[in-house]
Amino acid sequence: MTRAEDQSPLLEIDNLVVEFGRVGSVRRVVDGVSLQLAAGETLGIVGESGCGKSILSLSVLGLLPSGARVAGGQIRLAGESLTGLSERSLRQIRGNEISMVFQEPMTALNPVIAIGEQIAEVFRTHQNAPRKAARLLAVEALRAVGVGSPETRVRNYPAQLSGGMRQRVMIAMALACRPKVLIADEPTTALDVTIQAQILELFRELRQEFNTSVLFISHDLGVIAEVADRVAVLYCGVVVEEALTADLFDNPRHPYSRGLLAALPQPDAEEVPEQLFEITGTVPAPDALPDGCRFNPRCPLATDRCRSEAPPFLTVGPAHRVACWEAGHGQ
Repeated sequence: MTRAEDQSPLLEIDNLVVEFGRVGSVRRVVDGVSLQLAAGETLGIVGESGCGKSILSLSVLGLLPSGARVAGGQIRLAGESLTGLSERSLRQIRGNEISMVFQEPMTALNPVIAIGEQIAEVFRTHQNAPRKAARLLAVEALRAVGVGSPETRVRNYPAQLSGGMRQRVMIAMALACRPKVLIADEPTTALDVTIQAQILELFRELRQEFNTSVLFISHDLGVIAEVADRVAVLYCGVVVEEALTADLFDNPRHPYSRGLLAALPQPDAEEVPEQLFEITGTVPAPDALPDGCRFNPRCPLATDRCRSEAPPFLTVGPAHRVACWEAGHGQ
């Protein structure tokens, strides 16, 4: 039994639909996504750019960009619906209950305000901490994420820090109020492999220490393998496969999942190929989706049925589901 199965889910996304545009020119970028996240669990969301990963995460926080709206479904935190809450109510939840680590800290951090002041603002806003107490809490928040000499670092500005250090600042801000759920949107993409490994290790340590649930979003299955208990593979706004991480890597059932795994470099391989595998074609635009299975124009197993009928989500193993007419092909 998985951690997600032996208790009620902390975060539930139920048949979520997110659309851009107005009536007559609607683009559906998230289409009927259902996911659950248990307390203390890390769920990886993986897929290429343009598959709807970031829009999915922003919808949980109520931070959708202009022109986007939740057109259907529910998002619940500890059984309480977040869908349709006022901006004032959502502000109370952000930071306190759900926080987010963004992909690029240089755009998320204010370049003209010292990092200590930015972290202290979280404590003043969400915990009503006095200014002096908030400053001390900011120092401790930096210490908790492994920033050396935090008493000095609080006076630094974002431009004075390395990319890895800026990301630690973002994590410190996100965890300042000990949220129940942490959303990490491509938090290691811009980092070199050494710093990336350090940040992933930090996520593991902090999850263990605070029992925080993590929704970890990435285009890189190699990163997901390092941190996630379960994986949901997203393509064109729909989940095409969901499984325990080990099961997905050992026995991927959807052709898209297999393609993503085949594209991973294999450092332990006896022979290094001259050219890495790549999935043919590109992710279609939301207003140009194919009929049937959305992956069918790029799929080597596609049949006429795949081109005309959208496949249902089928259970193919313990905690393993897939939406594919040819899921058993080649097994």
